Amino acid sequence: MPRSGKQLKYRFFPAANYRQDEVWEYTYEQWGQPQADRYIRGLHQMLAKVAEKRLSWRELPEMHGTFLYFVRYERHYVFFRELSGGVIGVISILHESMDLPRRLREDLEARSRGWASGCRGVVG
Repeated sequence: MPRSGKQLKYRFFPAANYRQDEVWEYTYEQWGQPQADRYIRGLHQMLAKVAEKRLSWRELPEMHGTFLYFVRYERHYVFFRELSGGVIGVISILHESMDLPRRLREDLEARSRGWASGCRGVVG
């Protein structure tokens, strides 16, 4: 639910929330908590701009019956789709060194199995 009267601009599907946790944990282990917190804050600031369409969306071919878009944030690709009401649903966050097609397919399949049946709200 919105906090402080703000409208939700983006939401995380569970797979994306899990990936976000992976990013934070890896960054924490490599460079410490201040850097991990900074990186995730920057990710959320970028997502707010994406939701407001202040950053260009790049479209992917239709996958699993879903039109997907992506943007790049530093060394990660953020995959999302447009939900009703001008909200974006973040499906996955993947590092550039990963097998992007395979990992994205895994996250989309998890979504279609119901793992990601609902998005978690995030104030952007």
